[in-house]
Amino acid sequence: MEKLHYELAGHRAPGQFAPVLVGVVGSGNLEVMIEPTPQGTACQIDITTSARGFAPIWQAVVYDFQARHGLAGVAVSINDMGATPSVVSLRLDQAAAALPAAHSPAKGALA
Repeated sequence: MEKLHYELAGHRAPGQFAPVLVGVVGSGNLEVMIEPTPQGTACQIDITTSARGFAPIWQAVVYDFQARHGLAGVAVSINDMGATPSVVSLRLDQAAAALPAAHSPAKGALA
């Protein structure tokens, strides 16, 4: 197993919410859980994967996700059993879509 950790700046904090879980860990798949964190400025992403040596691909997928969603104040846990990058992106997007409407803490609530 390989473990990877990313802490990325974000600007869209969804506020308090119940943890969101999508996907199923199994052969060729993964699960993604998003939980709120007390720190509202970062998106923490922790990955546990059975596929060793793919850190550059994980980094590209994680950075793409954060560029699209800009989440802050969340912890993302990914448990992977060999999912392809497209499946990882799909599961991350599914989890993000289940979050309450995010707002930018720097600008206040959306108008």
